[in-house]
Amino acid sequence: MPATPLSRAAEPADHRSPAAPTWVAGDLLRAAALASVVVAAPLYGFVGVALFLLVLGGTMLPRALGLPTALDMPFCATILLAAWAAQLDWYLAVDWLDLVVHAIATGLIAAVAHLTLARVRLLPEPSAARSGAGSAALTTALGLVLAAVWELGEWLGHTYLDDRIQIGASDTAGDLLAGGLGALVAAVVLCRLRPTDAAR
Repeated sequence: MPATPLSRAAEPADHRSPAAPTWVAGDLLRAAALASVVVAAPLYGFVGVALFLLVLGGTMLPRALGLPTALDMPFCATILLAAWAAQLDWYLAVDWLDLVVHAIATGLIAAVAHLTLARVRLLPEPSAARSGAGSAALTTALGLVLAAVWELGEWLGHTYLDDRIQIGASDTAGDLLAGGLGALVAAVVLCRLRPTDAAR
């Protein structure tokens, strides 16, 4: 007996059309990062393009992980601002800007790094329900390690690529201190999240 339209409707569908991609607010910043790569090519050459490619890759991470907009937006905006501030010499024009950017950027990067490692099950979710003090220590430690890597990158950049990049004992110490404080603040915020929020 041939199936009627009603019986066919009742049968489970074997093939489902893929859902349309969902655009989020952070995608505007990712588009800005992509545009920055294009703009940097004639203005700043290889160094500028490499910097903004790194930024573009960084902005893709929260998208790939599906991190909440409350983290995605400030993370993408901060690393994009940090890159443009370096290219436009804003750090030379405004003395305190370097420390502020190091504090905010390191905190946000530490938070994203911890959540990334939690998604791949290398670390527990950073929530108060799962050893809040230990989770905070992990986020802070991640921030300090990333701050040290940042300073190493600045030294390599100054030595081999662009001598406009600021280095020095006092600059490095201040940047590490600012980055550590930023990571500590991010650790406290993450630990205050409920487990469902952290998982999301």
